[in-house]
Amino acid sequence: MSFILWLIVGGIVGWLASLIMKTDGQQGILLNVIVGIVGAFIGGWLISPMLGTGTINDGFSIGSVVVSLIGAVILLAIVNLFRRGRVR
Repeated sequence: MSFILWLIVGGIVGWLASLIMKTDGQQGILLNVIVGIVGAFIGGWLISPMLGTGTINDGFSIGSVVVSLIGAVILLAIVNLFRRGRVR
């Protein structure tokens, strides 16, 4: 069941992060899911200990989604930095 939750939350978080970073037109559903899942991993690894919130693996909550979203935005900022030489 957690794999399905990863896919659903990853898709939503990746889509929201791509809207925030204005890269939505460049990526499709699959890339949104990948960005969301990798962003959730980055957020859970870096941001979750600083904020004291749980991750998606600990259970679905607003804090875990926010941590995942921040991680996905950081991931897209890093990708934009290497792709264009600047963060948008």
